[in-house]
Amino acid sequence: MAALRTVSGNTGMISLFLLCVIAAAKSDEQVPLVAWASDGFALSPVNAPSAGHTVSVEELESHLNTALRTAPLSVDDFTLYGGVFGNKQDSVFQNLEAALLSSSSLWLPSVSSSATALVSTLLQNQIDAAPLYMNPDTLAQLRLNASVAALLVFRLPYSGGADMMSTKEVLSGNDEVIGQVLSIMKAQSVPYTAVFTALWPSRVIEEASPAVHSVWSRSLLQSRREEPTATNPPLEFKEKGSTCILLWAEKLVVSQYRSGKWERHDLAPKTFGEGVEPNLSGSSCNETHSRLVLNYEDVLNYRSFKLIFVMNRRHYKVSARHWFTMDLVHLEYDGKTATFNGSRYIYAPAEYSYRCESVSSSRYPQLSPHSDKDNANDWQISLHDFQIQGFNVAGKDFSYASDCASFFTPGIWMGLVTSLLMVLVLTYGLHMIMQLRTMDRFDDPKGPAISVPQTE
Repeated sequence: MAALRTVSGNTGMISLFLLCVIAAAKSDEQVPLVAWASDGFALSPVNAPSAGHTVSVEELESHLNTALRTAPLSVDDFTLYGGVFGNKQDSVFQNLEAALLSSSSLWLPSVSSSATALVSTLLQNQIDAAPLYMNPDTLAQLRLNASVAALLVFRLPYSGGADMMSTKEVLSGNDEVIGQVLSIMKAQSVPYTAVFTALWPSRVIEEASPAVHSVWSRSLLQSRREEPTATNPPLEFKEKGSTCILLWAEKLVVSQYRSGKWERHDLAPKTFGEGVEPNLSGSSCNETHSRLVLNYEDVLNYRSFKLIFVMNRRHYKVSARHWFTMDLVHLEYDGKTATFNGSRYIYAPAEYSYRCESVSSSRYPQLSPHSDKDNANDWQISLHDFQIQGFNVAGKDFSYASDCASFFTPGIWMGLVTSLLMVLVLTYGLHMIMQLRTMDRFDDPKGPAISVPQTE
């Protein structure tokens, strides 16, 4: 939608309002608004809104009051279909760009759709004239009087059902209408002010659910597709009212070898989720030692079952910083204990959390039985999408995660070693070629024979 008004000295003014219309939309959506004036009238300067700010009805009225004291559309349309990097011939807004370059203008990239719906009313109040709904053919037959204020409204032929292929054509058609109207105004030598906006955006970017934004911070190396379907918060253990241990995993699977087969049980549903309050009795934490005890009942037919994570914080002189390691993972069941050692693979800087896609005692094990005779040899632990932090916990969110995925994978190492071998072979070959020496003396059949001393 565009509006145009004209001013000649102290005479009346003509306003043209061009409008893009599309299907109904929510009241809190945003569209851009562009206003400009002909050579006979200059818009008063208006402070541009800050980046990302959406202009409300009251602010739009204030901007129009300041400036005029003097089809659906989105700001993405200008980016997608406007000419850039000198390719102005590709722009579908050639007439609009030419008008903006040749006159003073007001650019509001994000205006509430409820505010733009009142633009015609605001202009009507400004110039005290009823709006006239017209098209270019009707305007060509109308003789405008610059001494009488007028508000002309043109509804641009934007199709709300247009697909991505036809949107450019429709926008180009809108620009042609703008060009026709401005040409008529110029031919009649009537100064004007124009406003180009829309009632609703041509495309709406769906925002993520607030529940997704409230999910605790995770490893920066973790992809979105790996996010759990249920956005359950991590398990917290508090000491003296302050959270000191955080734990989260998509699956906590323990398996025991019985009667020639592995019997599995997932502890995650009893540990995480809305309304789930696991028993953490026996847990403790301080500056150097953290112990998280998860107490369960009726796990693999054991009346009492405990899963225990033991972490320690130490200072290492070589790296000149503190690190924490998960030294042990215990399984306690009916008076027996199975102990796994994880200090070799599970570690992170003390101020970070540790995160790994898979922590297991079976395939590519990060957890290993404490000894050959330990009960852990009859058990397996599998932690999927595992993250834990036992020190320097601030609030309910994990700190930055130190991921278990090494930077140099086996494939990278194979490529580097192979490349190095090829470079060495090439270097050796070039060296051998450079050491080749050609003959510098040749035998002449008509002359004396060449004598080559044996000492050479």
